[in-house]
Parts: sequence; C-alpha cells; structure tokens
Amino acid sequence: MPSIAPLRKHKMARKILNRKELRSEAEAAERAETKETKEAKTKKKTVKKKKAAPRKSRAKTPTEVRLKAFWGVFSQSLRRVAIFEHAQRKEADKKAKELTASQKTPHFVQLVKEVIEE
Repeated sequence: MPSIAPLRKHKMARKILNRKELRSEAEAAERAETKETKEAKTKKKTVKKKKAAPRKSRAKTPTEVRLKAFWGVFSQSLRRVAIFEHAQRKEADKKAKELTASQKTPHFVQLVKEVIEE
C-alpha cells in the first residue's frame, strides 16, 4: 500500500477568487432581498391583523375584607382590657378613667378594627 505522507506534502491548487465578482453577487442578492421585503410589507399591509387575546391574570383576586370599628380600653402594657361598640365612646372613656384610678396604672382608649366573618 502506498503511504499517504508523500501526498500530503503537495498543496492543492487554489481557485483564485475575484473579489469584484463576489461583491457584485452579494449586492445583487441584497437587492433581491430588499425587493422581497418590500413586496412582503405591501402584502402585510393588506392583511388585517387580529388582536391578541388579553392574557389571563395569574394573580389571585383579592378577597374583600370587611372591618368593623370598636373602641378598645388598653392597659399600659398594651393589653386589651375591654371593648365597646363604636357608638359607645363615652362609656369606653369612663371605663379607662375608672381603671386608671383603681389600678394606679394608666389606661387609654384606642380605635380597634376587627374583621367581620360572615
């Protein structure tokens, strides 16, 4: 068998490339592409576009939470001692004064909002 080594020593003759011809071919291809894109654009203008369907929201719909206001009587350590309806503010103030006088620690009235469960 003949060895391959002597064949590798010889270089193959290269085809000489003409840069001007290659450039003119590339420019012709570009012109053809631009004509195609212009034709495609005019065709697209005649075709009516369909509106995309709105995407469904993935976020959970917030549940509406209903709150009711109360007056709370609190101790100095923020512990709720008593609770009164919103219309009974005077009674809440009276209770806070009584507790302050009897226990010698300040008590105060504050608005409390609680969730109404139906």
